[in-house]
Amino acid sequence: MDPRLNEAPCGYVSITHEGLIMDVNQTFLDKMGYARSDLVNQHVEAMMSTANKLIFHSYFYPFINLNGQVEELFIGLKNSSGQSIPYLLNGRRFDHEGVEVIDCILMQMGKRIDYEQELRSAKKQTEEAYREKEQAFAKLEHIHKEIEKKQAELIEMNALLVELSTTDKLTGLKNRRFFQEKLTELIDGYSRTRQPFSLLIVDIDHFKRINDTFGHQTGDDVLEKLASILKAHSRQDDIAARYGGEEFVIILPNTDGPESRRIAEHLRTIIADTAWQTGTVTASVGAATFTPEDSAATLLEKADRALYVSKETGRNRVTHAMDLPQG
Repeated sequence: MDPRLNEAPCGYVSITHEGLIMDVNQTFLDKMGYARSDLVNQHVEAMMSTANKLIFHSYFYPFINLNGQVEELFIGLKNSSGQSIPYLLNGRRFDHEGVEVIDCILMQMGKRIDYEQELRSAKKQTEEAYREKEQAFAKLEHIHKEIEKKQAELIEMNALLVELSTTDKLTGLKNRRFFQEKLTELIDGYSRTRQPFSLLIVDIDHFKRINDTFGHQTGDDVLEKLASILKAHSRQDDIAARYGGEEFVIILPNTDGPESRRIAEHLRTIIADTAWQTGTVTASVGAATFTPEDSAATLLEKADRALYVSKETGRNRVTHAMDLPQG
């Protein structure tokens, strides 16, 4: 890191798109009481309380994804002693050697908060004086109504931004981040409920051939149409998401192995029987059912291994991990 940036009068943190800390300057380490090894390769949200994580998800990620930058995000970060330190964060996204990086500048807000508290106190005194006069009171009522209106607009906008941050722009399905969060929730709940659930990985067969033959726009049309099929034929509690490229995932709550195989076969048949502008389009499916010994990683690995077998044994077929040889 450049020595001037390392000793800059403000904090500097560089993170990946997934939130992992890549680099941090000495100024921020000194203010927060950390060593570099405490933060590098850790998730930036490890320094946040639950409330600040919600702020980060509802404001930072949506604005970075939509605009490529965030300006003046007020957020608290925990120092090495666990104390929340207020910061004003500015961030900007850019590509560095083909890797998406987000650089963040952090200005500590201690003095500004004191000034704001003084301003709030002065405002309260002013409002009390205005309330003594009927005309001023009426004006304040109007201001309060305007604030409520703006707050309602902000809540609506935040809800939209949160929806955008969890939705795949091309297909309209949920994105990989949302899928991983829901998978974690189901795994956490499994220890309490012991309700079975399963996972499907659906992969379009010969998708590269479709792109090479008909062009990427037609390929996108195929992805959108497959997404609409998954939406239309998923149950109310199922969670369908685009995992990446031509791969889609579906979480099937309250579904054991045999039932997940039946559902997967039903979807495979519908896809194969659908009329496509490119001719016949098929998909291979890998399925796995969660067990007490599983984690998110092992469940995905089992479903991916089953998908590989579906591909290697002719495509356009369903394989469940429980049908594979152990080991």
